[in-house]
Amino acid sequence: MDLENTLYLDLEDGRVVIQLRPDLAPKHVKRIKELAREGYYDGLIFHRVIPGFMAQTGCPDGQGTGGSGQKLQAEFNDEPYVRGTCGMARTTNPDSADSQFFITFDDTPHLDGQYTVWGQVVEGMEHVDSINEGEPPEDPTAIKSMSVAADADAKKEKKA
Repeated sequence: MDLENTLYLDLEDGRVVIQLRPDLAPKHVKRIKELAREGYYDGLIFHRVIPGFMAQTGCPDGQGTGGSGQKLQAEFNDEPYVRGTCGMARTTNPDSADSQFFITFDDTPHLDGQYTVWGQVVEGMEHVDSINEGEPPEDPTAIKSMSVAADADAKKEKKA
């Protein structure tokens, strides 16, 4: 496993491991890693969770209208949206993605080629399945922490 291109998304129920796809979306992967390293996602909630579709997070105000302030140019690709695919949320403007992203619960072919795919859940999808539902959820699930695996494993080695 390439630890520099792996994210640990820690939720109350456990760890979700996301394999990043710089081969598909190098600018999006770079930005997600920058934000994770800054601690941007730590404590943010999943503000839009639709059963059978997806769970969305990354909004600092928890309403789905905010971001980090850095828009990204679309990197649409041919990777299909299947269960556990990570994609960038955006407005109707294709180049409006920022910090918000979503993880799909099921195959969602209507998203193919319309939203930038930047990663895939490879472990812990059961924890994604347990994210509280709603728009917004009555009791939203928060991200405990999101980190690049290379950094998290380096911290662990220093403590040993």
